[in-house]
Amino acid sequence: MNRIAFKMQLKPGCELEYKKRHDEIWPQLKSMLKKVGIRDYAIYLDKETYLLFGVLKANDKELLERLPGTQIMQEWWVYMRDLMETNDDCSPVSSTLQEMFYLV
Repeated sequence: MNRIAFKMQLKPGCELEYKKRHDEIWPQLKSMLKKVGIRDYAIYLDKETYLLFGVLKANDKELLERLPGTQIMQEWWVYMRDLMETNDDCSPVSSTLQEMFYLV
């Protein structure tokens, strides 16, 4: 099992729409996330900086690394690009965070 944490940048004023879209996550995307072994996935917002902090557990890192190549993930990125900083391929600008402490 792999624990992964990352950060992304939300555009100011987009927090309600970001939350709404995730509350209504597409069933086929939710299914795909579970299919690649993602669980315990949460995204948090720092309201002062609009920084999004994500953390998840993944059973298989190789399957997780294939997720960006799926059509459903690419469609989700296009759907979300107006709310956050994105790369040229519409994927969110994201940085992986280094784990410094974990209490079991």
